[in-house]
Amino acid sequence: MSRLTITLSDDLHRALKETAARQGRSITSIIEESLRLRGIKDQASARALVERAREHARLEEEEALKLAVEETRADRGP
Repeated sequence: MSRLTITLSDDLHRALKETAARQGRSITSIIEESLRLRGIKDQASARALVERAREHARLEEEEALKLAVEETRADRGP
C-alpha cells in the first residue's frame, strides 16, 4: 500500500475529519471513494473499461481510439 501526503486548507481538512466522524468512516475511505467517483482508475481497470465500451459500441480498435482522442480534446477545450 502506498502513502501520499497532501496539503489541504484548514477548513477543508476540518470538514473532511467531521464528515469521516459523522459517517463512521476513515478519511482514507472517503478520499478513495472520491477518486473513484471522479473516474480515477488503475491502468488495468481503465483498459478493461475501454475494451468493454468498445465492444459494446461495436467499434474497431482504431476507430475507438480516434473517437477517444477527439472526445478528450473536445473535453479539454482549446
